[in-house]
Amino acid sequence: MNIGLKAKPAQYRKVLEKKAEEVRRSMSAQKAAQVVSRLDVPSDEGDLSQQHHEEWIFLNRNTIDMKLLREIGDALHRIEQGTYGVCAECEEPISAKRLDAVPWARYCVTCQEAIAARIAAGDLVDEYEEAKR
Repeated sequence: MNIGLKAKPAQYRKVLEKKAEEVRRSMSAQKAAQVVSRLDVPSDEGDLSQQHHEEWIFLNRNTIDMKLLREIGDALHRIEQGTYGVCAECEEPISAKRLDAVPWARYCVTCQEAIAARIAAGDLVDEYEEAKR
């Protein structure tokens, strides 16, 4: 895909909007599947355990999807503000290769790796919280 940043923000916008729609559709499909598969009254502890496990999976996946939607929304906002493609940490350009792979990226590879290391070390809880500082 390798689109030039300055020349093609509209193409990144389309990619981001398409991904957001895919995530929303997936979330709706998950919710429908959860409702359909749920037993009204579990017949035994095994059914109850299975139901709790499915709810846990659904909630975790929903949390991940919501975070991704938030990151996509933030990227779309950066396009509007003219700051898309600029690392939020070092303020250097994010490579087109990285944005092609992760169009909602807010950090260049170097800064993302440093933030991941700080999270792993327990210095940060979440990279999204870091970006809000």
